[in-house]
Amino acid sequence: MDYIEITGALVGLVYLYFEYKASIYLWVASIVMPLIYIYVFYKAGLYADMGINIYYLLAGFYGFMLWLLKKESSVERSITTLPKQLIAPLAAIACIIFAVMAWILVQFTDSTVPYSDAAITALSVIGMWMLAKKYLEQWLVWIVVDIACCFLFIYKELYPTTALYALYTVIAIFGYRKWKSMLQHTPQTDSI
Repeated sequence: MDYIEITGALVGLVYLYFEYKASIYLWVASIVMPLIYIYVFYKAGLYADMGINIYYLLAGFYGFMLWLLKKESSVERSITTLPKQLIAPLAAIACIIFAVMAWILVQFTDSTVPYSDAAITALSVIGMWMLAKKYLEQWLVWIVVDIACCFLFIYKELYPTTALYALYTVIAIFGYRKWKSMLQHTPQTDSI
């Protein structure tokens, strides 16, 4: 058993708890967890997943500051739905990220799973941005990512991380339902 990977999975559980609660503390865990998983994924040869954790680390700081600034302004960022005019641009960005990541992984690494690694990375970039904006639909993106990660991590024999992502899938389903309920009881004031 890799104790570093187990520690990352435990921090991931803390992250999930705070994300489910829509608590600003999710961002603290989202800063610590990528630091651990950068190492874990490097050792496993999952270079795009390693790279996405660098992005997660930076996004953790961004999300924390975004939520903190809203909280300090006495108007906490509320949960909203993704504006329809953002769907096409986000899909295009995901496709571009996928193409670039897949090309990099095929050309410059020894990755044995370049396309699935790139697809997960592309969707994760979109999901993290949507989380920072507190869009309800971020949970749907994470459900897809988490299920795909389970298969990838089983293939790579990262069993504690597979268990974490299986739990992520279940919690994402419940998180979507909880945020949807919270959305129905929250006045909508945020813009794009």
